[in-house]
Amino acid sequence: MNDTTAKTPVHLWIIGIATLLWNAMGAYDYLATQLRLESYMSQFSPEQLDYFYGFPAWMVVAWAIAIWASLFGSLSLLLRKAWAVWLFAAAIAGMAVSTLYNFVLSNGLEIMGTTGAIFTAVIWVIALLLFFYARAMARRGVLS
Repeated sequence: MNDTTAKTPVHLWIIGIATLLWNAMGAYDYLATQLRLESYMSQFSPEQLDYFYGFPAWMVVAWAIAIWASLFGSLSLLLRKAWAVWLFAAAIAGMAVSTLYNFVLSNGLEIMGTTGAIFTAVIWVIALLLFFYARAMARRGVLS
């Protein structure tokens, strides 16, 4: 990385704010599930609730890493910090573990259905794009 910092492009602010809001929704989902907020969890079927509440501890940890690393990665983009790259990489690692659990080691696909699989794919696309975007911004000297 350069000692001189490049000018912040407008798209960094747009992407940073949009993804901070996106990841804040993910953080809310995580917290509402872990805290079992009735107002939020009432949208799910009893089978889905049993599934969510039955996650093993290692899955909850992987999910937490994915969620909080993503949120702090977006915040790091806005702060123009290069550690955003590492945070998004950590989020992808957490997502890999949670996706493995949800779609290989459990009946998550059966419980969540096609909508859950599509939403997971969307989350993966956004996470990968954020990682590559942050890496590009770091290489250009926008993130220091």
